[in-house]
Amino acid sequence: MKYLHTMVRVSDLDKSLDFYCNKLGLENLGRFDIEAGRFSLVFLAAPGQKEAQVELTWNWDPEELGEGRNFGHLAYEVENIYETCDRLMKAGVTINRPPRDGRMAFVRSPDNISIELLQAGAPLPAQEPWASMPNIGHW
Repeated sequence: MKYLHTMVRVSDLDKSLDFYCNKLGLENLGRFDIEAGRFSLVFLAAPGQKEAQVELTWNWDPEELGEGRNFGHLAYEVENIYETCDRLMKAGVTINRPPRDGRMAFVRSPDNISIELLQAGAPLPAQEPWASMPNIGHW
């Protein structure tokens, strides 16, 4: 067996691409517009990790996607969890579960898909403002 990708349905492809590519830092590996089926597929991956892809599926006809909690979450390892969360916050992304422990944080995509961010290697020492920052919403 070989891992291929995880599929996530999105309601606004432009907002989702802004989040996943411009804010989170994934690379767009390709887009396929399927006119007969009225949907688009966009494949994304972390830089240098084309073997671990996320497929964004956007149906052209509007649909209610719900909360997205039944999916679970995507997880990405980051070099510095504090710098990553700071960059995301400055880009307007809510940090739902701050990295109080220097190891783990959660954010959500525009379609409420939970994204887990994990510190590479050992947790970083506790640091403000993260150490005393409360959770926002749920993750």
